[in-house]
Amino acid sequence: MAVKLHRCGTMWLKIDAHPCWRVQKALDEKGVDYEVVTHPLLRGRREELKRLSGQQKLPAVELADGKVIREESKDLAAKVRAGEIA
Repeated sequence: MAVKLHRCGTMWLKIDAHPCWRVQKALDEKGVDYEVVTHPLLRGRREELKRLSGQQKLPAVELADGKVIREESKDLAAKVRAGEIA
């Protein structure tokens, strides 16, 4: 798998207002093969995410080359739909 989606563990919450689901849904719609990496709900416990992206906010996308893209979920989903993340 080339792409990793870093998201919260509330995988059951599938509404468009949820940032993590918004990006996951865009990846699904584009047919991007990805692996889900879940992180704790509390920002203060997201040490690994902070090490990877420099931030504690979710969601984030990690590319095959190790580059981590962390933007607001609407912007991140738009990049996926535009084919900028594959």
